[in-house]
Amino acid sequence: MEWWVSMPKIELHAHLNGSIRDSTLLELARVLGEKGAIVFSDVEHVIMKNDRSLGEVFKLFDLIHILTTDHKTVTRITKEVVEDFASENVVYLELRTTPKKNDSIGMSKQSYMEAVIEGLRAVTAVDIDFVPHKINTQDSLNSIAMNDACDGTRRKKTYVRLLLSIDRRETTEAAIETVKLALEMRGLGVVGIDLSGNPDVGEWNTFLPALKFAQEQGLYITLHCGEVPNRREVQPMLDFLPQRIGHAIFFEEEEWRQLKSSKIPVGYPLTFFFLKDLSFLLLTCSLLLSETKCLYHCWQTP
Repeated sequence: MEWWVSMPKIELHAHLNGSIRDSTLLELARVLGEKGAIVFSDVEHVIMKNDRSLGEVFKLFDLIHILTTDHKTVTRITKEVVEDFASENVVYLELRTTPKKNDSIGMSKQSYMEAVIEGLRAVTAVDIDFVPHKINTQDSLNSIAMNDACDGTRRKKTYVRLLLSIDRRETTEAAIETVKLALEMRGLGVVGIDLSGNPDVGEWNTFLPALKFAQEQGLYITLHCGEVPNRREVQPMLDFLPQRIGHAIFFEEEEWRQLKSSKIPVGYPLTFFFLKDLSFLLLTCSLLLSETKCLYHCWQTP
């Protein structure tokens, strides 16, 4: 197992809110409970529950949004999440997060992302590198792989990039606002746009104008696709030709064939992808929700 621990790793599907330490989440819940904002006993079991259904996963996400709305907390969890991945020798990390807006506490989408950036700057356990957008990401990954192959030493630097997520609950206008923010923050490590959130909410055509705009501007696109049965969305999502797809669980045979011919990399379900000779990525998605660690997740993969 030692060789696996020391092996440099790349993580391309890490949700910021889904990777919070459960101890941090419990602490935040207790603080809000003491303030009377929530009833701690009502939410403790939601945080600690094992074997969640998809509906329970999004119930937990709703709770996380309540617990992580202020700038200080966003900065803290960003720092902790990056340090946790770095401790498992992740050398390239893409964090995805939905810029939040909360007028009651003076939080805009921009100030939310500034708090995320502040969290990256606060990391002390490892050096954090922001490569300027003009440098090709693939070249950076190739450089990482070559350097580690040559010297065999444990990395002391983690390259972090950000994907701004469009939540499926958002309007077209809100989605376009997120894309514009991503373009403004390219120089701060933002490389792409993610479409995610509760798959039972929203319509593909609502987000398509924003995604087309992002694509035209050269931002990378990743889509959560096929998490639940939805024949209206899978085909148009494949036709959109994103750089990556997440999950891809509920596909028809023809959609599998199109996915294979397009060579779009996908995360999940690994055994099926391997048998189908599909391009796939070994990713964690949400460490908190899946109750795993990067190392264990990789080690247990068939």
